[in-house]
Amino acid sequence: MHLLRRIRMLAIILGAMSVIGSSTSAQDMSNEAGNFYKSTAITMQKVAFKNQYNMKVVGNLFTPKDMNKNAKHAAIIVGHPMGAVKEQSANLYAIKMAEQGFVTLSLDLSFWGESEGQPRNAVLPDMYAEDFSAAVDFLGTQPFVDGEWIGVLGICGSGSFAISAAKIDPRMKAIATVSMYDMGAASRHALRKSLTVEQRKQILAEAAEQRSIEFTGGATKYTSGTVHELNENTHPIQREFYDFYRTPRGEYTPDGSSPELTTHPTLTSNVKFMNFYPFNDIETISPRPLLFIAGEKAHSIEFSEDAYKLAAQPKELYIVPAAGHVDLYDRVNMIPWEKLTSFFAKYLK
Repeated sequence: MHLLRRIRMLAIILGAMSVIGSSTSAQDMSNEAGNFYKSTAITMQKVAFKNQYNMKVVGNLFTPKDMNKNAKHAAIIVGHPMGAVKEQSANLYAIKMAEQGFVTLSLDLSFWGESEGQPRNAVLPDMYAEDFSAAVDFLGTQPFVDGEWIGVLGICGSGSFAISAAKIDPRMKAIATVSMYDMGAASRHALRKSLTVEQRKQILAEAAEQRSIEFTGGATKYTSGTVHELNENTHPIQREFYDFYRTPRGEYTPDGSSPELTTHPTLTSNVKFMNFYPFNDIETISPRPLLFIAGEKAHSIEFSEDAYKLAAQPKELYIVPAAGHVDLYDRVNMIPWEKLTSFFAKYLK
């Protein structure tokens, strides 16, 4: 198999990417899959603000319609799965938590969705973490937000970006992750440490060769992502992602992108994840609390387990019975809303 195909296959199996595309099969809408959930009790406002590197970050600000805007309220920043956009999973979580009385902000990470950054679909984990801090900056300027009580919630890859941000930004007072991926470990080792050092070096060599090609004017290459069609050989994990991102259940192509490119990171930048170690020094987040939520059947559960082992108290690993990785993106009846609500209500006050 050509190495580029192998890289794509590995990234698919890792579940690192969220992919959007045209619908070619019926989706599984069980357990009230509700990615595009709307609430008549919530007001949404499109907002934009600059991060520390003067790049525009775009988000959706959600507030309860009956909220007293003369008072100050706790707020939660919600990050989308790696390679996805705020309209996939993040908005759902933000709306549901706003229904519980929080001010919430879902954001597009730099290089993705409506946020700035060139080239599009670039991987830069330090910038992703910066976007969370920039969101804290923004929320702190809102008269109805208590800047002392801001939490973060990261889904899939954003779980590791939120942890990375929280390690160096003590303004983030409570950190929750859902179906977390450690994007660094996933890139270096793959699931269950199935990627050898030699295979890793081959990936790095191909990315380096591609850099030279693109520097001299060659076309940009993209990697990772979910297959665009299914066949009898499609891996079960690929099928899990396909059911969300390639069907009306969760597909979404933001303006300026296309189903062919959406959520596929550039090949040359994707290797930057191999230098990403979000769990190093995770214990220094203490005494701020950490909540790790993972599905009992999630292929990614190892990352939440690893983070929990390394973190200091207060911490909790909450396992959702019978849930897979992608189930917790949008299956309203499986996502533990009461656990999230009680966690943030306890620590953001």
